[in-house]
Amino acid sequence: MTAPTHETSHDSFLGHLPVRRIGFGAMQLAGPGVFGPPKDRDAAIAVLRRAVERGVDHVDTAQFYGPDVVNDLIREALHPYPEGLRLVTKVGAVRDDQGAWLPAARPDQLVEQVEQNLRSLDVEQLALVNLRRFERDAPDADEPPLADQLGALAGLRDEGKIAMVGVSNVTADTVRTAIETVGIGEVQNPFSILDRSDAPVLDLCREHGVSYVPYFPLGSAFTGGPAAIAADPHVTAVAAKHGVTTSQVALAWLLAQYDRLLLIPGTSSVAHLEENLAVADVVLDEDDLARLEQVEPVTVGH
Repeated sequence: MTAPTHETSHDSFLGHLPVRRIGFGAMQLAGPGVFGPPKDRDAAIAVLRRAVERGVDHVDTAQFYGPDVVNDLIREALHPYPEGLRLVTKVGAVRDDQGAWLPAARPDQLVEQVEQNLRSLDVEQLALVNLRRFERDAPDADEPPLADQLGALAGLRDEGKIAMVGVSNVTADTVRTAIETVGIGEVQNPFSILDRSDAPVLDLCREHGVSYVPYFPLGSAFTGGPAAIAADPHVTAVAAKHGVTTSQVALAWLLAQYDRLLLIPGTSSVAHLEENLAVADVVLDEDDLARLEQVEPVTVGH
């Protein structure tokens, strides 16, 4: 793995668009299981508005969060949108009446999903649309040809409906193909101090100047999540040194890996939002990073 950079400036790029390094992932604003309405709609609206007040200019969403719920909350809370707010969404799946996630990734379905996002968010252009594939979590699934999917999104880019194409939940081969054929602004894959299995994709992004947006940045149910991070003695030592939480250390470690790595931590709590945004001020030194390299990663099957 290429040696990480240690610059943790607040400013970076989403593709060619300037953004703050810590954005907001809106998925958690829906009900349990990312399905149905939030328990407290007013709280969800308040978190979105506070995020923008604090300078967040990158909001990650999807029509299938809810479904329909989260985009409606974003529109209600933030429209008319402040200049420079980057709205990023993803396509390639739908939900059934019970909340199950179903692939819906034929080119015509992708186009319709982008149109749905444009309507529900009430915008003429989305900053970036990620093609969500199933090749990591269901590698034997029968998916439409990648070239056809990327071509459909590139066509929408040519029409001006999206500024950039991205890919999510994909292998290094898919990332390489997407870079070489249509050009991409972002990769959104799982990566954390506990799960570093995507390091080859992160290296590819570094090599080509593509933004990298980790999901499960604090690990997942498969790695023990924030509790496993909090139990690691190396993380706790660095957290004590800086007077911050173990989760803040884990997020700061991610920022130190690549200057175009962008965080989109999600929450439905204003207090938790403030804690996440404070990570921008946690600067890890060489000793910290050497200590954190001793964290034992968890092997996760994909």
